[in-house]
Amino acid sequence: MTAPAAQRRAELAVALDAVRARIRRACAAAGRQPGEVRLLAVTKTFPATDAALLVDLGMTDLAENRDQEAAAKAREVAELRPGSPVRWHMVGRLQRNKVRSVVRWAAEVQSVDSPRLVDALAGAVPAALDAGERNSPLAVLLQASLDDAPGRGGCPLEELPALADAVARKSDIFHLRGVMAVAPRGEDPARAFERLAHAAQRLRADHPAATELSAGMSGDLDQAVAYGSTCVRVGTALLGGRGLASP
Repeated sequence: MTAPAAQRRAELAVALDAVRARIRRACAAAGRQPGEVRLLAVTKTFPATDAALLVDLGMTDLAENRDQEAAAKAREVAELRPGSPVRWHMVGRLQRNKVRSVVRWAAEVQSVDSPRLVDALAGAVPAALDAGERNSPLAVLLQASLDDAPGRGGCPLEELPALADAVARKSDIFHLRGVMAVAPRGEDPARAFERLAHAAQRLRADHPAATELSAGMSGDLDQAVAYGSTCVRVGTALLGGRGLASP
């Protein structure tokens, strides 16, 4: 390992320890066990070499926001760390014309927010399975909108039950795992995550296996854990400020 790579690995190790300690403190404050909260490393805009170093440090769940960057990065990490059990997650807004590519590299899509997107994925997943480009159904989280702001993505809370039913009807293609949301800008995250927690609880009444609640990022993961988050999506606190995207 080169000196710059060793230095970067050390930086990431310190940051990872700090994030994990923060999760432990948040869980203790909420009366929860740290094992109840999964850490998802969001590597968007950072090079595949950083993602590979995170894999060396024990991270197996990595996330991206854009297909173009993610598809190339997933291939490069597979070459850098062959055989590593990396699971890639799509957490950004997904356009229907990108689903054919996304289902080739993503084990999970956390940003399903419309029936039309469900239909597009329902066509792409079987094609990828038949082509040997994936070997399992697609794990799905429904992205909930907590402010109904246009352009930010997310399904209105009152429409979540119907969207969940649409996914669940295709259980041979999808595994409905739960819900995801981003706290609205300018609002107390705790209030937003409280609304999300109630919506997730209502969803589980009809879909008991949909137990994942993906909420909380670098700036608000503590509040998210307090309201039941089982998956925090952390980029800046792990990797630092905006980096250079992989070629």
